[in-house]
Amino acid sequence: MTVLFIILGILLVAGGFSCIFTPLLTFMNTGYFVVILMAAFGIVGIIKAIVEKRFGVNFVFSILSVLLGGVMMAFPQSLLFAEGIMLILTAVWFVLMGIVSIINSVSVTKATGSKLWILQLIFGILAVLIGCYSFFQPTLMAVSLGVLIGIFFIETGFTLMFTGVAAND
Repeated sequence: MTVLFIILGILLVAGGFSCIFTPLLTFMNTGYFVVILMAAFGIVGIIKAIVEKRFGVNFVFSILSVLLGGVMMAFPQSLLFAEGIMLILTAVWFVLMGIVSIINSVSVTKATGSKLWILQLIFGILAVLIGCYSFFQPTLMAVSLGVLIGIFFIETGFTLMFTGVAAND
């Protein structure tokens, strides 16, 4: 599992730099990316619910994710709506993922005693700041979404690599 974390981390870092160097292309393709992620999330959630025999709110949300992803794939004009909504959702997502990263940095230091938690804490704080800025400046968010997604991929990639290295210690 350690090697998988490190490999996935490297791929995310490489993808993040690709997004940073082609921000306009990244923004134009984010609608497709979100739709694919939405459908994949729903499929995984449905499979998990069936395996665990838990058919609660997560199962219903997974079904709705698959349906919404399918509708958006079937009607590409809905992607324009998705990209508009995505500007705000992405800002909220950055804030939430930054908070999760900050919380995880505390967990890493407690679990491993490693000093790598400091970088994760810094990246978490940056993600919260970027999310807050983007929430109040959606026009600038549209221009810089590719860069922001790239930064997030790089942060997540380093977090996975640090987790893989820390698990090896």
